[in-house]
Amino acid sequence: MRVNSSSIRPGPRCFNLKDIFLVLISSVLTAYVILNVLIFQEHSDNSHEVSRNNQHPSVAPFSLPTATTTAQEASILDGARILVAIVAYDFSQAPHLEEVLDGYFDLCAAGSWVDVVIYSTIAWPVAYIDMLNTRFHCANTSPRAGFTINIHLKSPDTRLHLVDFHRELFYENLEDYSLFIYTEDDIRVSPRTVATYLFETRRVIEKLGPEKASDFNVGIVRYEYNYPSNIIIDDGTRHATQNVTRVYWEHSWQPPIGKSVDIIPQEDILPGYIHMSNHHQGMYLATQDLLRAWKDRSGCEFNVIKNRPSAKGKPYQPAEGTQRVWMSSQQLYGNRHCNVQQLLPMESFGALTVLHLPNKNYRRVGHKGRLGGSKDKQKELEDISAMQAALPVVSSQLLTAMQLHIALRAKWPPKPQLPYKGIVMQDQVEGKQSNDPLLVQRMKDYRAYVERGGVMSNKDMENTVLA
Repeated sequence: MRVNSSSIRPGPRCFNLKDIFLVLISSVLTAYVILNVLIFQEHSDNSHEVSRNNQHPSVAPFSLPTATTTAQEASILDGARILVAIVAYDFSQAPHLEEVLDGYFDLCAAGSWVDVVIYSTIAWPVAYIDMLNTRFHCANTSPRAGFTINIHLKSPDTRLHLVDFHRELFYENLEDYSLFIYTEDDIRVSPRTVATYLFETRRVIEKLGPEKASDFNVGIVRYEYNYPSNIIIDDGTRHATQNVTRVYWEHSWQPPIGKSVDIIPQEDILPGYIHMSNHHQGMYLATQDLLRAWKDRSGCEFNVIKNRPSAKGKPYQPAEGTQRVWMSSQQLYGNRHCNVQQLLPMESFGALTVLHLPNKNYRRVGHKGRLGGSKDKQKELEDISAMQAALPVVSSQLLTAMQLHIALRAKWPPKPQLPYKGIVMQDQVEGKQSNDPLLVQRMKDYRAYVERGGVMSNKDMENTVLA
C-alpha cells in the first residue's frame, strides 16, 4: 500500500531548554564561519591589489612639492613615476651604459617608480641580461617604488634616427608618468639631478603660473675631468691629478660671462637664473605638463618627429647640428623652433651638472680635428707609450668649474646666510704640524668666510689652487 505523506500532519512540538541551547550554539558557529570567509576574501582581494601594484602600480596623483615643503613631508622623489628613454645603438659604450643604469636605479631606492626603455640595434645575450638582473633588485618595499628595463630592438638601418623613437613613446604614455627623461647612453644622472630639476621646476611654476612656466625648462650642463692627456696615471704618477677638475668643454668661450653663459633675457620676471650660450645637453627632462604644453605650442609640435634642419640646397648637411643634437636640445631650445628658454638657477647650478662618462671630448678644445688624428689605429695601439706622447696637451682654454663659479660669484654675489649653514671644517691637527703656515692661513680664511655668512672675499676668489 502506498502511503500519501501529504495526509500526515505532525502535531505541535514543545521545545525544551536543550533544544534552545543547541539552536543558539549552531547560530554562533554559523556566524563565525561566515565572518571568517568574508575576512579571508577581503584579505585576498587586498593581497592581489598589492601584487598588481608591485607589478606596475596604477598612477597615483603626483604633484611637485612647494618651496615651503616641510621636513615632515615626503621626499620630492617619493611616488614620482619616471619614464626614461636611452639610446644605445650597440655595445661600444657598454661600460658607460651600465653606469647610466646604476644612476636611474638609485631613484628606486629614493622612492620613485622608474621604467627604462633602451633603444638598441643589437639583441642582447642572455648572459648579459642575467648579470644585469642581479644588479637591479630594488630594496625599497613601497608599492610606489620600482624599477624595470625594457629593450626595444630596432633595425640597424635606422642609424642616426634611432634617437627619434623616444618621442612617440613619451606621448603614448603621457598620462602614466609624472616625469620623462631622454638621454644618450653616456651621461650619468643621479637622484640629486632629478630632485633638483623637480624642485626648480616647481619654483618656476610658483613664480609664473603653469601656463607661462611652459616657456621655460630647467637645463642640464655636461662636464668632464681634465686629466693630463700625456701621462698614464699609476701609483707613480697619481700626484698629477691633484689639480684635475671638472671642465665644461662645450662652453669655453672667454670671457665666460656674456660668451659662454649669461643671465636669461627674462631677468625681470625670473631673477637669479642663467642660461648657456650653447644649449646642447645630450638629454632633457620634462614633466607631463610641459610635454603637453609643448605639443600645442605654436611652431613647436614637440610630439611630431622631425628631421634636423639642413643647409640650403644640401639636404645631407645639417644646418643646426646632427639629428641627435636636434632631438635632445636644438628643437626645444632653438629660437626658430620651440623657443623654450633654457634656465639654470645660480644657487643650485652644480646640482644640475652631469658627468659625460667617456671623458674624452675635453681633449678636442684648442686643437684641430679629433683625438689621435692617425688613420692607422692598430699602429697606435701597438705602441701605447708613443700614443700617449702624441696626445695633445690639455688646452688652457677649457672653462673649469672653479673659473665659472668665481665668475658667477663676482658678477652676482650671493646674499649672506646667517647663521652659516654650509660645510664645516675643523682643525684637529696636533704637534708641530699645527703651526703649518698653509693650515693657519686657510683656517683663518675659513673662519672669516663663516662670519660673513658664506660670502667669499676678493682674496678667496684668487686662491683657487688646491695644493
